[in-house]
Amino acid sequence: MTSRLSNATIAKLPGAIAIPRYDRGAVTPGIVHLGVGAFHRAHQAAYVDACLADGETDWGIVGVSLRSPDTRDALTPQDGLYTLAIRASAGERLQVIGSIQSLLVAPEDPCAVLAALTDPRIRIVTLTITEKAYLRAADGTLDSAHPDIVHDLANPGSPKTAHGFLAESLARRRAAGAPAFTVLCCDNLPANGATLHRLLIEFAKLRDSRLVRKDDAGLARQGDAEAARQGDAAHGSAGERTLAGYVADDVAFPSSMVDRIVPATTDTDRKRIAQQLGTEDAWPVMTEPFCQWVIEDRFPAGRPAWEKFGVTMVEDVGPFEDMKLRLLNGAHSGIAYLGLLSGHATVDRAFADPAIRQFVDWLWAEAIPTLPQDAGLDTIAYTAELAARFSNTALAHRTAQIANDGSQKLPQRIVASALARLEAGLLPEHLSLVVAAWIAACAARGGTLPEGHFTDPLDAALNDLFGRNLPTAEMAAAVFDLAGFAKGHPERQKLIEFVATHLVHLKQGGPKLALAALGIGAEPGSTG
Repeated sequence: MTSRLSNATIAKLPGAIAIPRYDRGAVTPGIVHLGVGAFHRAHQAAYVDACLADGETDWGIVGVSLRSPDTRDALTPQDGLYTLAIRASAGERLQVIGSIQSLLVAPEDPCAVLAALTDPRIRIVTLTITEKAYLRAADGTLDSAHPDIVHDLANPGSPKTAHGFLAESLARRRAAGAPAFTVLCCDNLPANGATLHRLLIEFAKLRDSRLVRKDDAGLARQGDAEAARQGDAAHGSAGERTLAGYVADDVAFPSSMVDRIVPATTDTDRKRIAQQLGTEDAWPVMTEPFCQWVIEDRFPAGRPAWEKFGVTMVEDVGPFEDMKLRLLNGAHSGIAYLGLLSGHATVDRAFADPAIRQFVDWLWAEAIPTLPQDAGLDTIAYTAELAARFSNTALAHRTAQIANDGSQKLPQRIVASALARLEAGLLPEHLSLVVAAWIAACAARGGTLPEGHFTDPLDAALNDLFGRNLPTAEMAAAVFDLAGFAKGHPERQKLIEFVATHLVHLKQGGPKLALAALGIGAEPGSTG
């Protein structure tokens, strides 16, 4: 098979394959997406594809990879086209998505990325860059000492981070008299829009503080001459607002909640999709039928009519976000770490383990009371739907994939719920086991789990800590210190004690003993 999916070959696909129902040549860009990975292609790009098919052809996507050229290299020869494989236990449905018009790789050409971001046709910038790419310190503030932040402050015209690209492009748009774009965060951060807004204001303040007076000619910024010139124009005279003030007052950052399970694509997937297409697709995306997007409706520069295609536009996304983070993502983390320690490679296999299945019910029973009780959330229907999704045998969602970056994910998925229970005088027995299982799974790499089976930004420090053979209680406290879990919270020590108890059980008898110690087999909700 030598042909490749592209504009030239799409008309030759079998009739059962859904293809874009619009003229791709008539589409103009309206969105820049930072972090163009598999999740974006299964989620936001699919929603935008539906809007394009409905005639809203001014919302094409410019995809930007902040690190690797892999997606660009796979999709550019395909004119940005790729196959979305929607997989259920009963079968698979294929759809070719055409909403991505072009792809850029930031490390190769940051100027091209800045040019795209300053294009006045761009009215929305979306992000799926993963939790760790927001470069937060342990206390949640911007990690101003991070080498990439330091670089971006010194070299504003050639940034590396999302913060650097957003700040510089907003400064340039302001200088050119172009309206600000709306920044739409789609990552699993609590209050993600407000969180990114705060981080970008912090970054902009650091940028502002680098302005120095050279002479009577006015203000200039450290860095290359062109960047300094544009910085002068963006900031204006000393009496005008700083960039931080502009970001704070004039740029919209609606929060959103996204939900769709997207397993990593395998070579087996590629071969199967190619056989069905009759042509090659270098990077198809696997996903489930379920798809959800809840967005705060604040878009001063306009937006697609997403609500026509199932997106929920709301005033406050908070309750939906909390439910998803604590029930879906929290359960996913529990399934991943306990599944790995139990020898289960995929979510459906781990969830089919009776002990883990019972554990998830009890985890939900602990987490549900920590959710807003006056927001009309239907947690019974939601968890029933989650159970069906976790049981999808067609997805083969690997536990190792979910296990990545636990130190960044657990604070909002698990630790927040556990602390809320302790504040209410309730026990976080099952929630705290997830933290312990994460620590145990990290320590098991290179032993009962393969070296590098999953990764974490704290791996080097964690491995050093594990090598010290500390007593279990000290180990738990040291990991909390390292990850910044529950920093400064009055219930922190109690949570550490719960985690340490679970670690003892995991060390002595693995997940089987740890779960037995919780009385797995009793009715959900019978503890704490």
